[in-house]
Amino acid sequence: MERKNIIIIGAAGRDFDNFNVLFRNNRDYNVVAFTATQIPFITNRMYPKELSGRLYPNGIKIHDESELPQLIKKHKVDACILSYSDLSYNRVMSIGSIVNANGADFWLLSPEHTMIKSTKPIIAICAVRTGSGKTQTTRYVSTLLRKLGLRVVIVRHPMPYGILKEQMVERFTKLSDLDKYKCTIEEREDYEPHIRNGFTIYSGVDYEKILRAAEKEADIVIWDGGNNDAPFFKPDFMITVADPLRAGNELDYYPGEICARMADVLLINKVNSATKEQLDKVVKNLKSINKGAMIFYANSIVKVDKPKLITGKRVLIVEDGPSITHGQMLFGAGTIAARDYMAAEFVDAKKYAVGTIKDVFEKYPYLDKELPAMGYSPKQINDLKKTIDAADCDSVVSATPTILENLIKVNKPIAQVSYDLAPKGGGLDMEIKRFAKQKGLI
Repeated sequence: MERKNIIIIGAAGRDFDNFNVLFRNNRDYNVVAFTATQIPFITNRMYPKELSGRLYPNGIKIHDESELPQLIKKHKVDACILSYSDLSYNRVMSIGSIVNANGADFWLLSPEHTMIKSTKPIIAICAVRTGSGKTQTTRYVSTLLRKLGLRVVIVRHPMPYGILKEQMVERFTKLSDLDKYKCTIEEREDYEPHIRNGFTIYSGVDYEKILRAAEKEADIVIWDGGNNDAPFFKPDFMITVADPLRAGNELDYYPGEICARMADVLLINKVNSATKEQLDKVVKNLKSINKGAMIFYANSIVKVDKPKLITGKRVLIVEDGPSITHGQMLFGAGTIAARDYMAAEFVDAKKYAVGTIKDVFEKYPYLDKELPAMGYSPKQINDLKKTIDAADCDSVVSATPTILENLIKVNKPIAQVSYDLAPKGGGLDMEIKRFAKQKGLI
């Protein structure tokens, strides 16, 4: 039978895993290309032969998503598979329309067909949108399980933005490992808090190998999701975090609604920053799609190490990049901290943006005064430094989870913002303990 020609539409993460699980050794299909978007500097690479398997001895080219129409026609493509996350439903169907108009079928894969089964219990922590609070939830749950005497290993959704053959399996136990694997700022934002809490964390490209390595040193594995994507591992217990500050998005973004429908627990975070109307809306929406899930609430507590650098000062606010770019958060923890500690003025970062940082503001015109901590390349990290140095302000409020001043030296003092999950009531703790007991772990 003639093989079907396939393009996998992605953003350097879910796309590679879908290929590894379903297509790498499948003679019914011929993956002619990957496409990439959303993340800068990840196109014009090869998915290497070391990862692509015997059916693809030369590897597979990664193109920019804008080339999709030409690629479909050039390779006589039968189907294109959407394999990345945090997309509005309008955007999903726009991509589907491009694919269909150029003669190919448009496929969405069920998470059930791509999830890898583990020999150890899996708790998956996902979200309805980027920036809802997955990682702070993972920190809370992993710490609780450790207090119960369990060995916990965290596996993070992939962010392989470098040389892919060198990123098959990455294991982090100390901060120097971030330098060893040449991590971007975005990777550091997600890995560093877990390392500082004393946990082993895995990431990379080949999640079958990653899971098998993690199982060897864990009583329980926690999947720390990325964006609003579904887990790569088959969960035994799934928590999906919802953000009332973007109430309504839980029904409007792919695949966040899938995560909400799959959840055993729906955790509504940031209650201390939301209005009653926002909370009522998100609860109503979640109950409409998952009546069987338990709903719990949590505050996201913001802390500042040097509040004197904020009070009465003209501040430049630096936020977690993905949350305020493609996550479309109107404000983040840095703005909350600046308000709480009564900054005199929020300086407009757009006025001082240079190079690739200026490009980010042009790509995401809804960004207000906050500066996204973009650092996907050495040049972009340098442009971030130049932007901060150029800003006319007294101090910087940095709410990126990585310690910014350990990466770049700027000409202004930095107040570091951190944020922790504070569940309301004891329901979440009770369910985690119940699950651990059910699995014979305690």
